[in-house]
Amino acid sequence: MRGIEQSINYDVKRYQYLSEYDSALPDDLPVIPKAVSEWIKECKHNNTTLADTLCMEMRPESVRSWMAFKDGEIANGFDDAGYHRKQEIMAKAWVLGVWRVEETGEIVKVEDGE
Repeated sequence: MRGIEQSINYDVKRYQYLSEYDSALPDDLPVIPKAVSEWIKECKHNNTTLADTLCMEMRPESVRSWMAFKDGEIANGFDDAGYHRKQEIMAKAWVLGVWRVEETGEIVKVEDGE
């Protein structure tokens, strides 16, 4: 009887762990370059608004250059769709406060003012 109880307890604990793990992070975390990750962390640390974080004039050059690239190449002219898609990815990372760094696969989680 003891073995059955241990097996049931193990299955219950395993189910609870997997449920908590599944709900901990969204499946579709934004994936952003390290430079964008650092920019978002800096903005969060300084309590910068999302609007200012996305503002072209305030962005460091490394973030601006990421916005100008499409599929690894510099876009010819202004690629409105690619630019807005990257703005959405950046905004999603900022709002969620969690993302994956493209180069390293690292999961970064920050709170406002950290």
